[in-house]
Amino acid sequence: MIARIWRARATPPNAVEYARYFQSTVVPELNAIAGFEGSTLLQRTMPDRVEVSVITWWTSLDAIRAFAGEAVETAVVHDSAARMLLDFDTTVEHHEVVYNQPRSSSNAPRTAS
Repeated sequence: MIARIWRARATPPNAVEYARYFQSTVVPELNAIAGFEGSTLLQRTMPDRVEVSVITWWTSLDAIRAFAGEAVETAVVHDSAARMLLDFDTTVEHHEVVYNQPRSSSNAPRTAS
């Protein structure tokens, strides 16, 4: 599994707009690509901006190439998304996932009945 990580900055209102755009436009596009395993959108509110981090999860670099082309380190940012952002990284980072353990339902806290 490979995590593809990209970062951007936006005004607070545009961060909300970007989150809607990500869910309504980006995720459906990614879901159509073989080897795409999921995505995470993170936001961190700062005094003058919101920092946005996108992590997409892929089975392999070949799957990422199907999305990004041969220049896999280059960020893929549509013009419509770029207009919502103050600025954004033009490159991405790829990290091999060494360990990832989602919480299993058997470990979930039990509620009183």
